[in-house]
Amino acid sequence: MAFLQTSADPRQAANPQDLTVDVVIIGAGPAGLTAGYLLTKAGKSVAIIEKDETYVGGISRTVEHEGYRFDIGGHRFFSKSRAVVDLWNEILPDDFISRPRMSRIYYEGKFYSYPLRAFEALRNLGLWRSAMCMASFARVQMFPRKQVKSFEDWTINQFGEKLYSIFFKTYTEKVWGMPCDEMSADWAAQRIKGLSLWGAVVDGLKRSLGLNKRPNNGMQAKTLLEEFRYPRLGPGMMWDAARDHVVAGGNSVLMGHALKQLASDGEGGWRLDAVTADGEERIIRARHAISSAPMRELAARLSPVPDAVLDASGLKYRDFLTVALKIRSDDLFPDNWIYIHDSKVQVGRIQNFRSWSPEMVPDASVACVGLEYFCFEGDGLWASSDDDLVALATREMEILGLARPEDVIGGTVVRQEKAYPVYDEDYAQRVAVMREELEDKHPTLHLVGRNGMHRYNNQDHAMMTAMLTVENILAGQRVYDTWCVNEDAEYHEAGSEGEQPAFPQHAGDAADRAAALSSMRAVPMPVSVRAETTSAPMRGRDAA
Repeated sequence: MAFLQTSADPRQAANPQDLTVDVVIIGAGPAGLTAGYLLTKAGKSVAIIEKDETYVGGISRTVEHEGYRFDIGGHRFFSKSRAVVDLWNEILPDDFISRPRMSRIYYEGKFYSYPLRAFEALRNLGLWRSAMCMASFARVQMFPRKQVKSFEDWTINQFGEKLYSIFFKTYTEKVWGMPCDEMSADWAAQRIKGLSLWGAVVDGLKRSLGLNKRPNNGMQAKTLLEEFRYPRLGPGMMWDAARDHVVAGGNSVLMGHALKQLASDGEGGWRLDAVTADGEERIIRARHAISSAPMRELAARLSPVPDAVLDASGLKYRDFLTVALKIRSDDLFPDNWIYIHDSKVQVGRIQNFRSWSPEMVPDASVACVGLEYFCFEGDGLWASSDDDLVALATREMEILGLARPEDVIGGTVVRQEKAYPVYDEDYAQRVAVMREELEDKHPTLHLVGRNGMHRYNNQDHAMMTAMLTVENILAGQRVYDTWCVNEDAEYHEAGSEGEQPAFPQHAGDAADRAAALSSMRAVPMPVSVRAETTSAPMRGRDAA
């Protein structure tokens, strides 16, 4: 077990293994390291604990295997927040490259644009299947489903059952692990915005008569992100640099240290007990504690046990794993990733790591791809051996017609637990109870990041929650409401980088809470939950 440790005497407790700092941070992901970097820059003493023994960055880490680098989840470095963009440039000033944005849908050997273009989809499906789609669409226009409760109801009413089964049902159920007829229709209406099958048909007829020269895609006009910046060695390069800045500033990043207990010291501060895999324990005392650990795990390790722990213990998460294959080929496809809309295979998405950055793949004659399987920790996929998963991925590449088994020359598996917070019937109340408990009783304990707040935050959203938390700590009061972050979920598809001001409005009370609640519905909710508020349209597949 290795860890990085400051040698500054004032920050050491009586036991040389223990630390006393201004702020202790749980988790070295984007949120935790952002907080650590900014606090170090402000001259504060900091200790960060990270359960992983090797990698920082959380889901934004870059895993290396035999010289090949894998982006876990796929991370486009694009944000509307000027403060986030400036911080990226500050931490990693010389290692960004510009990459073309390309994502497509793959179905039965053909590629379809993402976001989906209705006219193109009909053309690629062929005459007979397109006719069936249009007949299905016509049928539902005459006899729509009257009780629209689910994702399935809403989507079939919009596009007909045939197109729904091809382009919406399979992938959605793979990602979220729940049937489409159990997902709320509200989420469908937000997520599928601007796509009009009837508009595509009308435009197609006009084009055939020479009455319309505009591109026919059945979409409302959008300005899509065509390029994005990316660290040349993957997103982990950003977080390795942030860690190095923290350590260079005399602070600690303790790898292989898991949270055992976080206890109030009775005077507004905290005592954190961390433990390594071999049982070594370390105590860290701090005035403030910042947690990006899963809310469920934090609640279980708080002392004294809060009333909220029973609520938080019921929070759920969706997990996934990546099977990275090395394949003899110059390249397989130009996309950053492709979505697999095919029920014959279990894979949901395939990344092409060379399209992220050529430097991630050291051999020009070898393509390296990552097959992503969405699952729950402990289920059959998750529990499969690495060899079995590599064999499965190899078979599925052959089934899809993307690679021959004899061309696969190696593979490895990376598991990512708690990748997506689940929004079930009870999650909002569980989060609210935990939040109220901490804000009322423990103002020096701060929740940040995707899992820390149990919100479907993206990388820059997670960073912003940490940036505002640091502002609050330095100000000595709650100046900003971090729960207002993540109100614009469409930024990965449209808009200009850095167009928003550095920080949102100062924290109000009722208005801020209302904004936070309206921005929390970024993943599907069960039909039994009828939300009273809705958020901006979601482009969650580009925001992993």
